[in-house]
Amino acid sequence: MARKDFFLKLQSSRIHRLAVIVVAAAFLGVLACDKSPQSGAAGDKQYSLKGTIVSIDKPNASMVVNGEAIPGFMEAMAMPYKVKRASELDPLAVGDSITATLVHENDEYSVRDISVVAHPAAPPKPSSDLHIPEPGEPVPNFKLVNQNGRRISLDQYRGKTLLVTFIYTRCPFADFCPRVSGEFAALNQELKKNAGLYKKTHLLSVSFDPKNDTPKVLRTYGAGYLGGKSPQFDHWEFAAAAADGLPDLAKYFGLTYTEDGGLITHTLSTAVIGPDGKIIKWYHGSDWKAADLLKDISDATRSPA
Repeated sequence: MARKDFFLKLQSSRIHRLAVIVVAAAFLGVLACDKSPQSGAAGDKQYSLKGTIVSIDKPNASMVVNGEAIPGFMEAMAMPYKVKRASELDPLAVGDSITATLVHENDEYSVRDISVVAHPAAPPKPSSDLHIPEPGEPVPNFKLVNQNGRRISLDQYRGKTLLVTFIYTRCPFADFCPRVSGEFAALNQELKKNAGLYKKTHLLSVSFDPKNDTPKVLRTYGAGYLGGKSPQFDHWEFAAAAADGLPDLAKYFGLTYTEDGGLITHTLSTAVIGPDGKIIKWYHGSDWKAADLLKDISDATRSPA
């Protein structure tokens, strides 16, 4: 009986050791095979990116890349990326096929270690019809539809300093539409602290996605930034251009946009328009903050009432 117990214990011990070996081997196999993504020193996720450069924005150290699919992370799509080192943009050109390391950290996407795989057969011609709004230039009376379904036009804000920025509500990139909307929200709060400036200003967020950004969608989106149970849109409105009027509106404000794979690849454009309906200042990209616009407003309204 004792001998039988001994062999049963020995068999159980062998089975246990075998199970441990199998589990350990499986675990090591997972580690060996899981090469994408890799975790960086700060806990960020890194992926291998392959694609073609669509546009380059050197002042804002970013570029739009039409990237191939990254299994388990994202489908093939064109999207903007910040560049870790701005100097890496110097040798690049639109149309270049590249490889790079994509870093996803804190809901932001950036690239580094960029290498050119191939240059385009013929360099694309630069766009000659991109308009850059200049200070003192009159702004056309563009017509829009706001979050209440009401038709509005830019001329109706004459007598006030009008701040216009461009967004689309489905934008998933933290450094783009959510950022400018967040800065507009901060600006709106700052203006509330100064009754004089508040009465002399108006904020307008314009969507370049009229197909999806209906008045109801814009109202819900705007309410998220205005806060409160019954948000008021009397000082900050959200509107969309009609599809047939969007190209002229975008062209005037130096905005480019392209729909690709359900998302819209776009630049950023923010304008400060004086009470006389003329451009005071125009910002390209997202390198501005609420404080910058607040200073522009103060400069525009410095004259006695």
